[in-house]
Amino acid sequence: MQTSAAPASSAVMTLRNYVGGAWVESTSARALDVLNPATAQPLARVPLATAAEVDAAVQAAQAAFPGWRATPPLVRARYLFRLKELLEAHFEELARTVTLEMGKTLEDARGSVRRAIENVEVASGIPSLMMGYGLEDGAAAGMDEEVIRQPLGVFAAICPFNFPAMVPFWFLPYAIACGNTFVVKPSERVPMTQGRMFELLDAAGLPAGVVNLVNGDREAVDALLDHPDVKGISFVGSTAVAKQVYARAAANGKRVQAQGGAKNMLVVMPDADVEQSVANMLGSCFGAAGQRCLAGSVIIPVGAAHEPLRRALLERASALRVGNGLEPGVEMGPVISASARDRIVSYIAKGVAEGAKLLLDGRGVRVAGHPDGYFVGPTIFDEVTPDMAIAQDEIFGPVVSIVPAADLDAALGIIARSPYGNAASIYTQSGAAAREFRYRVPAGNVGVNVGVAAPMAYFPFSGAKESFFGTLHAQGQDGIRFYTESKVVITRWF
Repeated sequence: MQTSAAPASSAVMTLRNYVGGAWVESTSARALDVLNPATAQPLARVPLATAAEVDAAVQAAQAAFPGWRATPPLVRARYLFRLKELLEAHFEELARTVTLEMGKTLEDARGSVRRAIENVEVASGIPSLMMGYGLEDGAAAGMDEEVIRQPLGVFAAICPFNFPAMVPFWFLPYAIACGNTFVVKPSERVPMTQGRMFELLDAAGLPAGVVNLVNGDREAVDALLDHPDVKGISFVGSTAVAKQVYARAAANGKRVQAQGGAKNMLVVMPDADVEQSVANMLGSCFGAAGQRCLAGSVIIPVGAAHEPLRRALLERASALRVGNGLEPGVEMGPVISASARDRIVSYIAKGVAEGAKLLLDGRGVRVAGHPDGYFVGPTIFDEVTPDMAIAQDEIFGPVVSIVPAADLDAALGIIARSPYGNAASIYTQSGAAAREFRYRVPAGNVGVNVGVAAPMAYFPFSGAKESFFGTLHAQGQDGIRFYTESKVVITRWF
């Protein structure tokens, strides 16, 4: 097995692309340092691919498509079985790599690697998942009608920094199981995890060109969006970029699933168990330092829930231990970069200027032994109004706004006025309130006493309004439909 790291004279490795079944050194003159956000120390050097390098990866995938498409689904699934075994064998190593380059705690990283593996497991059922349907005499007497699903060709994924292992595997296993070939463009901030996972893909013995990895930035993204041989694009990132990806790819005739930003809201009813609810909210609001598309960022206490919720949340959040995610006992790691830290800190200042009450200030947190890390502590605002920037904008950090509401109807109105619709949750012991919430809330992922409403691999990762652009979501049957064309066949024999 080759390695994704090129030979280098320095201690910092230079990453390679994986094209046509081989590790290839980039010819780009541009590169970036991959920094450990807990220490600000370089971990690797990542090249930023040129459009020509992207074209080489797409051409390799295009060349591999006819043979891979003709491989029976059961045989394709066997490669995924081998990949699953390899991922399990290197589970801890992968989780550690996620923590090193992204910063989340090791426990959180383990959870994300587990979710990646679960998508491989589900996609391994492709002989059943890809089945069509038919009806004898469905068109007329003696004329049968059926639907078959067929792969389309080359697909690509443009991935975010916050889940280096999981998000690419929302897409890749389903695409190749269906008989397509694939190109992954990982975030240039966290390319090491995918480099290691592609080493395992290589070890699984997939035919050359079926999967390809290109490191890069916007130049590589634009090349994928414009390439005539790329049939579809899967994207996860901010809403602003998701809109651009969706518009440009669709204008080029491609299928698109573009997951955008979020401002997820957690409603707490007066009958909720406050202690259990707050314990659950901590992970939602402060897990991965708030850098999740499912992170709870606005808490809406209804009526009498406000005071006990505020008291319990402040007590529990104040006790969270911030530090290097690799260290035992750390409950929240750094944010991804110095620029992210500065942006989050600026929003805290904006919340104060807007007149919100700052209960817990995460600015200026210091972590012993890591003076250069990109740390922001848990931050809580109270008495926030829905029109404030901290209640409207996606901050993507450990900043929580408490927005009181008089009743459930008012809480649902606050959620409805947000342009985002990724996720929303309600904490209650009332079945009637829970049903009303799930019936009316304009969000794609809904939690009832669950703060992170993350669908399992066999369900679609949904999203609504400006949190998703497209029709078919990632994972499950939506993924199978996205990566296949439905062909209707009507047959008559004389």
